[in-house]
Amino acid sequence: AQPARIIELKPRQHPPIGTHGTRGTDGELSEAEKYFVMGSLLDDGSSERTEEAILAYRRALDHDPDLVAALINLANIHYSRDELGEAQALYERAITLDSSYFEAHFNLGNIHHDHARYVDAEASYRNALALNYNYADAHFYLAVTLEKNGQSADARRHWRAYQQLAPTGEWVALARE
Repeated sequence: AQPARIIELKPRQHPPIGTHGTRGTDGELSEAEKYFVMGSLLDDGSSERTEEAILAYRRALDHDPDLVAALINLANIHYSRDELGEAQALYERAITLDSSYFEAHFNLGNIHHDHARYVDAEASYRNALALNYNYADAHFYLAVTLEKNGQSADARRHWRAYQQLAPTGEWVALARE
């Protein structure tokens, strides 16, 4: 699956202690946030811009090592390059810092699934769905994972959810089967 990407920052309720990249009182973006925005604009999948996106995300993390959105998007690039160890470490750090990003759980589930760690994949997909029940791909991959674990009855509910949420989705024919 394509990793779920973050395209905008959500406001922080309580910035981590010692964070250097929080927004100022005037509402302007911090340096870390500016680099994140730059990285997300550059992160369009083209190889020449990907290197620039990596640099922007790393600059964001230099200014704020706890900027979870930058960690997740940087992990996505590593995932797309099949650098799964690095991607997993970044997703796990992001979840440790702020477990409210469904993208990190879903993407970590994909890594577990790729390594045939289906129990871990199931847990990650369930966490993603607890945060964003309407994310169709999480239903699809949870259903596939449950099937691999011999839990067809439980998978059926997620096949149906995928069909409802993505009636023209890429895997809707498989979900109908």
